[in-house]
Amino acid sequence: MIMEVKHCGSCLCGAVKFEVRGDLPAPTACHCTKCRKHTGHYEAGTDIPRERVKISGVEKVSWYHSSIKVRRGFCSFCGSSLFFDPIYRDWIGIYMGAFDGPTNTKLERHIFVADKGDYYEISDGLPQNFQ
Repeated sequence: MIMEVKHCGSCLCGAVKFEVRGDLPAPTACHCTKCRKHTGHYEAGTDIPRERVKISGVEKVSWYHSSIKVRRGFCSFCGSSLFFDPIYRDWIGIYMGAFDGPTNTKLERHIFVADKGDYYEISDGLPQNFQ
């Protein structure tokens, strides 16, 4: 019998939980100003097809429209940043720090590094996209 891989996660207080069926794609680290301000540092997330994601407590997710095409989801109770949702796409981004347990994936690249904060260096040897 083959078991389907599941990855679970939640916000800090547990009001919002999610489950992803299947393996997680390699995440990227985004250093753009909006991601840094939303998360308090740079954001590392993985993009998952919507049909593989189940969110419990979705009524406790607050959405901030950071642009006409993107909204960012966070728990309305504890404030945990959870989701990057490009509303016209068939996928949703989930922040890596919200997953419970091992994710069995590794960071793939850094994006928007031209906007990175001046208080840290990127020295892991991964590819860096400036836009």
